[in-house]
Amino acid sequence: MLVLRASRLFTPLEEVLNPLVFIEDGFISKVSSLSQAEIPQNAQVVDLADAILAPGFVDIHLHGGAGLDVMRAAPAELPRLNTFLTTHGVTGYFPTTVAAPLDHTYQALERLADAIEAAPASHFGNGDPLQARPLGIHLEGPFLSHKRPGVHPPEYLVEPTLQVFERLCQAACGHVRMMTIAPELPGALEVIAEAARRNVCVSIGHSDATLEAARAAVRAGARHATHTFNAMRPLDHREPGIVGEVLTSGQLTADIIADGIHVAPEVIQIFLQAKGIERSVLITDATAAAGMPDGTYQLGPIQVEVKNGRCTRDGKLAGSVLTMDRAVRNVTQFAGWSLLHAVRAATLNPARAAGLAHHGHLAPGAEANIVVLSPAGELRKTFVRGRGF
Repeated sequence: MLVLRASRLFTPLEEVLNPLVFIEDGFISKVSSLSQAEIPQNAQVVDLADAILAPGFVDIHLHGGAGLDVMRAAPAELPRLNTFLTTHGVTGYFPTTVAAPLDHTYQALERLADAIEAAPASHFGNGDPLQARPLGIHLEGPFLSHKRPGVHPPEYLVEPTLQVFERLCQAACGHVRMMTIAPELPGALEVIAEAARRNVCVSIGHSDATLEAARAAVRAGARHATHTFNAMRPLDHREPGIVGEVLTSGQLTADIIADGIHVAPEVIQIFLQAKGIERSVLITDATAAAGMPDGTYQLGPIQVEVKNGRCTRDGKLAGSVLTMDRAVRNVTQFAGWSLLHAVRAATLNPARAAGLAHHGHLAPGAEANIVVLSPAGELRKTFVRGRGF
């Protein structure tokens, strides 16, 4: 048995002082405080002094990092990305596609499905260090609006049909857990309803939808929104559009890129006030350039340029170089949120939005995926299934 001891712990629904976390076989068996539990004599105790324990971060929108693009990387290369993510506190993530020729997308989905299915076994083999691992696939494209494509190549966008959706799901071997779709497209509502029936988290985004079209998507089964404000019809005080529905609907969780580049800090504060601590989700939308020097990198079928922290293509923002530990600290600075609430937006909230029952919280039965933070929110260490990284 491994026991972690620290100054504070975020479950993240509550804060525990002088916590003890009991870990057996990679899972949490008990969370308590020093005053309420005894440590077995044979336990291995790790004293983390003034640190804060919190769940491992969950990134449900990630295109790559450490020079690797998830649509192009070979399975043998993914451990490099996984290691990079772990060093920034991410223990689980959704590799995210971009619009590409459908044949290329199907091939990428097959490779990612293989990586997902291989990941759990690799965590206990031959004493290899544990890493962040892919938990499911996020389809961002091809069902996006031609009016709000961002940098997704317009020639690869496809109107949503059940036939294409089924082919994508087959290629992914059932591992599609999230899908971004523009709800105003012909056929979108039928695909949304079918995806929701399969327990895929349907996220509205890359959209020029009116308020009513966005509401119709929610009625059909959509329950999330993708990088709020970016690649969306702007909010207007008489025609609130999709952003009006995203900010006011109690049925939608929503995510945002909190790098201070994609969305101004003041607007991030507005978003967090509107969605609150229960429905706000942090994502990175990171590309292969994350963790790398300035230069040219791949994003699916296109190339992007990185300079001074901005990732662009032809002057348009094209993903980010944000890391999740930075995003958490940014939220405390931009919006004055407590570290507890900022951590929740990077852990429990994305896990709940995506239907990941064993991730994003510290409680008996959950995987022992834990970040060790300084009082200021800086990452000190990551535990994956109870093993330190």
